[in-house]
Amino acid sequence: MESYIQISKINDFMFCPLSVYLHGVYESFDTSLYHDTPQVEGRLNHESIDSGTYSTSKHILQGLSVYSGTYGIMGKIDIYDEKKKMLVERKTKIKRIWPGYMYQLYGQYFCMKEMGYKIETLFLHSLSDNKRYPIPLPEERDKKRFLFFIEAMRSFDIRTYKNHRCHKCTNSIYGILTW
Repeated sequence: MESYIQISKINDFMFCPLSVYLHGVYESFDTSLYHDTPQVEGRLNHESIDSGTYSTSKHILQGLSVYSGTYGIMGKIDIYDEKKKMLVERKTKIKRIWPGYMYQLYGQYFCMKEMGYKIETLFLHSLSDNKRYPIPLPEERDKKRFLFFIEAMRSFDIRTYKNHRCHKCTNSIYGILTW
């Protein structure tokens, strides 16, 4: 049986493929030992979604578990408004729309579509300044690129990385673990 890729890891992998591995190294430790301010803020911002207290409206789904057999991915959404048919991924602060943000949202979208949900609009929401950024629904070429990216994640081999020192990992919480 093939394992599913976590949607939350899509952005990490696009940041740097090795960061997914490095993140796994940290997972067995207490987060207070390695989380920096951005990670703490992100965790706190997700508490209302994870606990289901973001909204009491019945048409707002929050923290819904989603999966796609087609893409072999699974995860949780932040917010889906059933009335507006709107899917929203929340980020602490969006300074730029990174491709990883879009692919994470696309992953949620593909899962929900496969599960039978109707989605007409996608948004990234920046919590720190309360700005909402519309993301176009994926077209056929986006689906192909997304599938290609997921296959790259699935076939990633940590053994191909030697003397890893990319500036992204070096300047992040993974800096002390890079080699």
